[in-house]
Amino acid sequence: MEDLNETGNSGAPQTEQDMQEQMRIRLEKLEELSAEGLDPFIQIRFDVTCHSTDITEHFEDMEGKSVRIAGRLLSRRGMGKVSFCDLYDRRGHIQLFTKIDAIGEEAYAHWQKLDIGDIVGIEGEVFRTQKGEISVRTTSYVLLAKALRPLPNKFHGLKDTELRYRQRYVDLIINPEVRDTFEKRSAIIREIRRYMDSLDYIEVETPILNSIPGGATARPFMTHHNTLDIDMYLRIAPELYLKRLIVGGFERVYEMGRLFRNEGMSVKHNPEFTTIEMYQAYTDLRGMMDLCENLLSSVAVKVLGTTEIQYQGTPISLKAPFARMTMTEAVFKYSGVDFSSIHTDDEARAAAKEKGLDPDNAFRRGEILNLFFEVYCENQLIQPTFICEYPIEISPLTKKIPGNPGMTDRFELFIGGREYANAYSELNDPIDQRERFADQIRKRDAGDDEANLLDEDFCVSLEYGMPPTGGMGIGIDRLIMLLTDRASIRDILLFPTMKPIQ
Repeated sequence: MEDLNETGNSGAPQTEQDMQEQMRIRLEKLEELSAEGLDPFIQIRFDVTCHSTDITEHFEDMEGKSVRIAGRLLSRRGMGKVSFCDLYDRRGHIQLFTKIDAIGEEAYAHWQKLDIGDIVGIEGEVFRTQKGEISVRTTSYVLLAKALRPLPNKFHGLKDTELRYRQRYVDLIINPEVRDTFEKRSAIIREIRRYMDSLDYIEVETPILNSIPGGATARPFMTHHNTLDIDMYLRIAPELYLKRLIVGGFERVYEMGRLFRNEGMSVKHNPEFTTIEMYQAYTDLRGMMDLCENLLSSVAVKVLGTTEIQYQGTPISLKAPFARMTMTEAVFKYSGVDFSSIHTDDEARAAAKEKGLDPDNAFRRGEILNLFFEVYCENQLIQPTFICEYPIEISPLTKKIPGNPGMTDRFELFIGGREYANAYSELNDPIDQRERFADQIRKRDAGDDEANLLDEDFCVSLEYGMPPTGGMGIGIDRLIMLLTDRASIRDILLFPTMKPIQ
């Protein structure tokens, strides 16, 4: 018997010396095949008629029929005139039953020399063994690719987390649950697009290379365009371009794609990540709330079959409607400090000092309120909760709340103590927008290198008139983490950013 949990020429290597020895033996086998005119790498195609689960799930209809399947050999049992192998393909796995009488002595001799990890194409008949296992009786086969490097132990697995991320291709072979996560990732993204398209939104593409890193408060990656001889930035947000399209008459637009922020890395952050941003004319923050909760509920039902999920052991309900609370209410609830009675920067600073907080010297009342929220409130917001009414100091692209000019018509959605969405009633007053940009420039001059730069062309676009607009961004990677119950963003990125091996 031979399997991934055993050593041997085709089993899993236990040491680097084992690895080198097995690779040597496999190379010799490849040379022998080539000498006999059987080099597997000259095969161009193999027409597959079905996958493993098509057979196992529809056995009654497929019993006795001839099929053509292809995949990777991940186990082998029996060394005489009959052998059993497990063939793994994209959908799952199925047992192969191979007899010397069925394929001939020469072909069977080559079959016995195959290694764990080799990729084969099989033609055979669907049947059930005496032990009741649905299988394919091999009538012919072709070696499609020779695995020169042996796979790690299946049962001890690829357990080194960092190695799993660096060698995702091996991780996907050995750990079926990893492949399932990325199948779900694709399904989630597909359902988000389907939902947005059903609401008559237009999907668009805007530049990734920007001359001004605008639309968010973040540190950008910089590059240089040789022909134009100018520095450029990988986008930190597509917001300002998408709003230009609203000005131009596209009433509903969205873009899903990568953003790049030159910031820290953690289980929640990767330097490049996926978001969706959407803008709708003639609506506001309330319209974005309805869209957000209905979108998340719909995707959960379509992909998982329910709005009641578990995330890292905590039950969470994605059933609409979600809870709603202002930032001031949340701070009072969780810290006991009532910012509705705090009106000046000095009063806010004194309240922070009483709580042992040490805000930056340049912070104003609104920024100190936000500091209280980050320290006392975020990790308390487990069930989906919209936090509304954000300070103007941290919301340079958002409409003011009438009668309360220090606060803006903005929300962020929190689930499990993390932010998942950010939305505004978009600022469309070009005069106010210029003043907000001027304030951001003052912050940048004071040392805040994440503050927004002035985007003159965006200001010009607003002077042509932008209708009342609601806008929202949702973190796709975090949403996928939530819906697949993964603790780290690296678990839902096929190739997360890693420090190079020296």
